[in-house]
Amino acid sequence: MAKLHGKSLIATFITLLILASSAYAQKPKPDTVTAGVYITSIHDINFKDKEYSVNLWLWLKYKNKKFDFLHNLEVPQAKSYTTSFSTIDTTGGRVYLLMKLQCVMKDSWAIDNFPFDKQKLRFSIENSQFDSHSLAFKADTLGKHFDPRFTLRGWRVDSLDVKTGVKKYETGFGDESLAKPHTEYSNFRVRLQIDRDAMGLFWKMFLGMYVAFLISYMCFYIHTDSIDSRFGLSVGALFAVIGNKYIIDSTLPESTTFTLVDSLHGVTLGFILTVIICTSYSLRLVKLEKLAQAKKFDFLCAQVLLVAYLLINGWLIYGANHVPVLATIPQ
Repeated sequence: MAKLHGKSLIATFITLLILASSAYAQKPKPDTVTAGVYITSIHDINFKDKEYSVNLWLWLKYKNKKFDFLHNLEVPQAKSYTTSFSTIDTTGGRVYLLMKLQCVMKDSWAIDNFPFDKQKLRFSIENSQFDSHSLAFKADTLGKHFDPRFTLRGWRVDSLDVKTGVKKYETGFGDESLAKPHTEYSNFRVRLQIDRDAMGLFWKMFLGMYVAFLISYMCFYIHTDSIDSRFGLSVGALFAVIGNKYIIDSTLPESTTFTLVDSLHGVTLGFILTVIICTSYSLRLVKLEKLAQAKKFDFLCAQVLLVAYLLINGWLIYGANHVPVLATIPQ
């Protein structure tokens, strides 16, 4: 009897194992959607409003006609998008959908090293009606993904990557049948890295600041008798740098970090203030009738401040140009 009881337990265990394996094998796999993209132009990069416009061709290949991407296409990061052209081919039992999109995209900018910044522009799509259990994207990686002839004034296209993944949403979108508020949707992602051609823009934005510093610096070569002129030039240069900073800040989004723009203007203001302090000390020497000592002090300050200012500016600009990409671009 014990042997029969043991055999029945083994038989029951084997039966349960077979049923579990069968249930696992019968679990439906998501239908595959092959997606590809070709960018024809990027324009209207707006730093202040954190947006840009992109025109692109998007194609999708799939068998399940219920997916209906013409009506169920979701572009999560788009402020708005329009389909200017679309065509569908259903021969051979497979849907081939080709459409041209014009999108206004919202994105975050990395401005810590502006104008020597590197940006990553992101574009992704999902199906608004079918989650990752029903649909899985596959990237079409054949050929190029952007037109190398399109002009992106002031920028260089560094690289473009296409990937697929799963976007998690910590909500059930009102579906009470879910055990917990969590859903996942398969997505197709495009990430384009662009580098700014910055030197022309840099001099255009900071030339006034450097001229203001040089005007202040020339105070050391004005005779100590003209003390009013020396103070007047330095104070005027101080306000010129502050005005230049406000003009640049008005074109950039708000930032809680200390950017390159803040650093260069802060250093310049500090050095102009140092010039004013040195001028005050030189005036004190003149009042004490130490004219030779005042001239020597002015000459020494002029050399030390100029060298220090050039070295600090060079170090800040070099650091902004050679910072690692991953450190400047939010993922």
